Amino acid sequence: MNPLIKRITHLDSQIEIAFKRLQISEKQQKIAKLESELSKSEIWNNPIDAQEKSKNLAALISTIEPWLILKAQVTDIAELIEMGDTSLEKEFEVQVLALENEFKARQKDLLFHGRYDDHNAIIRLSAGVGGTDAQDWTEMLERMYLRWAEKSGMKTDIIERSSADEAGIKSSIIDVVGPFAYGKLRSENGVHRLVRLSPFNSDNLRQTSFALVEILPKIDSPKEIQIDSKDIKVDVYRAGGHGGQSVNTTDSAVRVTHIPTGIIVAIQNERSQLQNREMAMKILYSKLTQLQLDQHVANITDLQAGESANWGSQIRNYVMHPYTLVKDTRTKYEEHDVQSVLDGNIDGFIEAFLTTVPLMV
Repeated sequence: MNPLIKRITHLDSQIEIAFKRLQISEKQQKIAKLESELSKSEIWNNPIDAQEKSKNLAALISTIEPWLILKAQVTDIAELIEMGDTSLEKEFEVQVLALENEFKARQKDLLFHGRYDDHNAIIRLSAGVGGTDAQDWTEMLERMYLRWAEKSGMKTDIIERSSADEAGIKSSIIDVVGPFAYGKLRSENGVHRLVRLSPFNSDNLRQTSFALVEILPKIDSPKEIQIDSKDIKVDVYRAGGHGGQSVNTTDSAVRVTHIPTGIIVAIQNERSQLQNREMAMKILYSKLTQLQLDQHVANITDLQAGESANWGSQIRNYVMHPYTLVKDTRTKYEEHDVQSVLDGNIDGFIEAFLTTVPLMV
């Protein structure tokens, strides 16, 4: 057998295995369904639902499109090689090598085989111990993830943001849409610790600050998780801060509490009470799903109260003084260029987590 034919046949079989692992055909069916729903004008009677479906459609297409293109290119080159034009053998060799390298790069997608890895993600950032330094640190993390998402070709939307009085932020909720957004970001879930010379005290002393990063799989359909209505308490109140005239003059802000676990989600950025409630419920679904993964329980009713990450049990240390080092406590992966990491270059930490930490399903 022609060596090139043997290589391209092997590559094609590997791609077929990847198609099954990634459930490409199932995703194509979801795409067809979403395209059908979005083609109907009445869907825009509920703008939030329509926008979510549009985001999901774009994410699904961007997930499978590179694989479909690769498959088509392999099929085309296989047919040309089969035709046996020996004058093009060197050109075929270059093309086959390029396709093999493309497959190797795409193989990273096969690391995402958790139940929610192909979902979009929600990032919840909360300032912890450290006062103003911790609030500034939380804003630095927000910038880091926004930059990472931009470099990764993902779309972001800041759903909720609470600024601190002096500097930084108290909290932030970011919606992240893109291929395997949750699968990639779940490595970031936990407490992040910063050590540096504080810019907020006159003595410029070394300060240790903490921020909690929660990475949640975005649950768009309530069918994915069942919550008893009696376990939910909804409060409405007057929104404060920016958001437009209607936000400031009506009781549009919504606070949703899951009574058994004590989880609270408050949203006020949207213009209407209905929009705020829908967004708060989606975040609650996502938070409960992540808690369910963390606690290894089959049912929501078995969840224990409390947050999914504990203060003092940091997953990553960022040291800026007396030396510079970012080190993950779970994988032991480290980078010495702290500023590069804070500029969004965290793929090394993500890949180390995916290849060394057991999958939690």
